[in-house]
Formats: sequence, C-alpha cells, structure tokens
Amino acid sequence: MANTSGAIMGTVLITGGTDGLGRAAAILLGQHGYRVFATGRNREHREVLDKIAIERSLSLETLELDVCDDGSVNAAVSEIEKRAGPVDILVNSAGIAIASVMEEITLDDLRKQYETNIFGLLRTTQRVLPKMRKRHRGRIVNMSSISGRIAMPLMGAYSSSKHAVEAISDAMRQELYPFNIAVILIEPGYIETSMNRTAAELSSAYAKGAEHSPYRGVYQAFLSNWQKTRKKSKYVPEDCARVILQAIEETPPRARYLVTSSAKTAAFMRRIMSDRAFDRSMIKRLGLDAVRDAIEKEAGQ
Repeated sequence: MANTSGAIMGTVLITGGTDGLGRAAAILLGQHGYRVFATGRNREHREVLDKIAIERSLSLETLELDVCDDGSVNAAVSEIEKRAGPVDILVNSAGIAIASVMEEITLDDLRKQYETNIFGLLRTTQRVLPKMRKRHRGRIVNMSSISGRIAMPLMGAYSSSKHAVEAISDAMRQELYPFNIAVILIEPGYIETSMNRTAAELSSAYAKGAEHSPYRGVYQAFLSNWQKTRKKSKYVPEDCARVILQAIEETPPRARYLVTSSAKTAAFMRRIMSDRAFDRSMIKRLGLDAVRDAIEKEAGQ
C-alpha cells in the first residue's frame, strides 16, 4: 500500500543503487517514504546521490558496498542495521555485462560476470535473510532481464548469469514461502543506462578484436541490431523504478514483472514458439543468413 502519511514504511537496501536502474529506484522509493540505503562502489556516484537526497528531502542515504567482497557486504549491512534496524526489502540491482561470442570470452571475464551477477546477489541475500526469517517478513527483489529468458549472440555469458538468477529466485520463492518472504524477479528489456556504457568498456577488447575474428560477421550483425534497439527504445530508468515500487507494494506480488513493451513481446513469442521457430526469427532479425553466405563464399575462394 502506498505511503500517504509520510511515515517511514520500511528499510530498503539497494545494491548497485547509486547509478542506473538502482538509482532511479532509490529516488522513487525515498519519495514514497521508505528509508532507503543506496549502495555502490563509486564514491562520486554516492556523493551525487547524497546531494539529490538533501535537495529533495528524501529518506535516502548512501553507503559503500562491493557485492563481490564478503567484508564489504557485512560491513554495509551491519551499518544499516545500526542506523535503521534489519533490512525489510532487498533490491539486488548490481550487475555487469560483457559482450562476446562464447568461444572467445575469457574464463576470467566469465567469472567476473558471475561474481557480480550471481555470487554477489547471493552473498547479499544470505546476509539479510536470517533476520527476515526471524521476523517472518521481507521481500527480495532480484533484477533479472529479458535476457534471463532469451539468449542471443554475444550475450550468452550475460544471459547465462541471468538464467541463474531466474532459477535461484524460483527456488527461493518456494523455500521462503513458509517464512512469509516474497522473492520477485524484475525483467527489463533495453533501457538506456550507464550500465550499457560500462558494458561497452568491459567488452572493448572483444569489439576491437572482432575485425580479425572468425565471428566478424556475427559481431557486426549484433552491433547493427543493438544500434537499432537503442534508437527505438523510449524507456528511461524511472519506468523500471515504478515497476519495482509496484512489486514491493503489491500483496501478494507476482513472481515476475516485465518492463518495456519489447520485453513483453519477446517473452510472449518465446513462450508460443518452438526452439526452431524462435532461432529462425532471431537469425532473420540479425541477418545471420547473409553472414553465413559470406563465410561460405570466403571459404570457397
């Protein structure tokens, strides 16, 4: 139920909460009376959000938290508990993406992606769950993606991490039912955020090497499609923040909340189409038949 009295409604911890989708959620929840702790590694991002909180009189504070570090997670949660008591709502928003074909991605980069997107999510969740269980209440909101349902070229590593988040969330939703703790998945489609710029930086080595890769045409097809997706998307982080707020306040919440029309369409098509038909639609969309023809022509020369 929405807050109308101005009272603090609950303590919220948001990982990856000082930028992108997490920051938009932090601001919106702060506006709605939640006591929000937006966490992140970047000091400048925290300072900017602190200024916004002061200017808008939000119940919002920032803390340093690195989801990849046990000590950092424990210290941040301990500080929240000291200031505001146990965490009522955890929003696992921290995540990274590295774009590469599966044959070429290094295992170090794969581990880096899994460490943030999977292990970081579990590390933070395991830290707050004991007190949620004792109090018999709480909500865990896990930021997945439509990529958690659908994999496409160059996004296999990222999709695999989000597939894992989906499975983890499905299992936890049932495991935590007896304790009255809801586990919710948010599945956005493309929304322009700084994460996309960070992903480009993390993927730069693969992009630079694409010209000399046997997958050159696949990289080019992906990039062309990605640019079209960016131009077509009209969604902003605040659109996702409103869905997160809905997921927190609906009782009972749904297991999954899709964000953006393209995500809803893709999820529907994946559900009704066979694997063969879906592969064909993706191949057509990316122009991979032309890529294969070019490869075969080059091989025949």
